[in-house]
Amino acid sequence: MTPQLSLCLATSNQGKLTEYRRLLAGLPIQLISAADLGLPSPAEARATFVENALDKARAACMASGLAALAEDAGLCVPALGMQPGLHSARFAPGTDRDRIDHLLHCMTALHDDQRCAFFHCTAVLMRHADDPVPWLVQGQWHGHMLKTPQGSEGFGYDPVFCGQGCGQRSAAELLPAEKDRLSHRGKAMRHLRRLLAHALHQGAW
Repeated sequence: MTPQLSLCLATSNQGKLTEYRRLLAGLPIQLISAADLGLPSPAEARATFVENALDKARAACMASGLAALAEDAGLCVPALGMQPGLHSARFAPGTDRDRIDHLLHCMTALHDDQRCAFFHCTAVLMRHADDPVPWLVQGQWHGHMLKTPQGSEGFGYDPVFCGQGCGQRSAAELLPAEKDRLSHRGKAMRHLRRLLAHALHQGAW
């Protein structure tokens, strides 16, 4: 299928890029990551996922000259005041495992009924940097935090998150198709797929 639309995906996270290419497969679009274009990552300095996603999409449009798709996503633990939340990717210095270890340490004193958590994803698609009506889609995946990491798939906090639909497994133990069906990002992208498919079919892009 010949791409009808080139989209700059405003991320340098290879795990996210892999998931987005899988979730949007079959649409007549070409996803080009910000990393492939050598674009800088804008600061995530806002107070909400929505504002951060809008900033990232607008910056990617301006830098690439393309329509842009951006997200802001994170893991929220209500008993920790919604941490790591907006700071999920920088909750602690170092690797994903360093951040997992720090989060588990912060949760040491929590009782089992305080270990509920959810992943949240806000994604924004902008046609150009001055787009007055960007598309905004969101998804959440509720579950609870495990006490030790399990599994080697996925990325980020997946090894310590057991979401609805996982059974006794962590998100890092799911097959890609299972994760796409259950996850916050999968839910958001199913909504976006419908919007894109309709717009492209109607020539309304």
